[in-house]
Amino acid sequence: MKFRTEVEIPNSAHKIEVEDHVFSIGSCFASEISELLQTGQIQTLNNPFGTIFNPFSMNHSIKKLHHSEFYSDEDLIKFNDEMISLDHHSSFDSRFLHQILEKINQNIEVGNRFLQNTNWVIITYGTSYIYEFLPKKKLVANCHKIPGKYFEKRLLTNLELTDSIYETIEKLKDICKENVQILFTVSPVRHTKDGMIENNLSKSKLISAIHEIIPQFENCHYLPVYEILMDDLRDYRFYKEDLIHPNKQAINYIWEKFGNAYFADETMDFVEENFKISKALHHKTSDENSPKHQEFLENLKEKIALQQSKVKHKIF
Repeated sequence: MKFRTEVEIPNSAHKIEVEDHVFSIGSCFASEISELLQTGQIQTLNNPFGTIFNPFSMNHSIKKLHHSEFYSDEDLIKFNDEMISLDHHSSFDSRFLHQILEKINQNIEVGNRFLQNTNWVIITYGTSYIYEFLPKKKLVANCHKIPGKYFEKRLLTNLELTDSIYETIEKLKDICKENVQILFTVSPVRHTKDGMIENNLSKSKLISAIHEIIPQFENCHYLPVYEILMDDLRDYRFYKEDLIHPNKQAINYIWEKFGNAYFADETMDFVEENFKISKALHHKTSDENSPKHQEFLENLKEKIALQQSKVKHKIF
């Protein structure tokens, strides 16, 4: 007897190799996958603009990275004595103009260089809702806790969604390595503050727009991350205490399915061994000078050296 509807990620003909570059952008789920890739010592770059949720703002970010287009003070606003970029996550906010511009433009420079060597892109959309900053009549990525009277909230139209996705693919194909593989996912995190009906409408528009565009490109694929959590792991024991975000067990389950579908055998072995090394590096001891601990460190050093010999990029 079957007691659940298991959702599989189709096996990919293209595989992630140990020297590949993986760029990720989007909601916090993109960051979860990027962190696991980093732990496995795969070369990654995640969210140069910070966490972003909607396709329009993500496309705007990709265009800025593609053109290596820097920001100036005219692109910022000031609120409560802080300089703010409405295109970026609030983690970029600063009381000092030179600090926020330095961080933003340094990330654009790093992001542009990384994309030129990128083999894989993972895009995670979170919502179809967007806010317009009324004083500048500008669609924004983040409201930075500025009072709601300055914004107007609405759903992106189907044309805005499909145009954003299409242009994102075109810009990535232009700047990334030839035959770059672009993987689209929809975040399983429910935006309950929008309302449950509104969240379902928002997610459905994302899924529909993605499936309308990606059949036009051979190098674009959909990962059923949303479906895995909604239909396969359909139980609150796979969520954090907020009952919204997937917990570690759920993330690891999705990660395992993703690895089985997309990792080359050599990559799988490389990543799994690096996970063990990373865990060992966080090992605590009560006596750092004991012979047993020194032997442990020496063995760990040899394992890292062996792993390093498999790749050109610096690990650990």
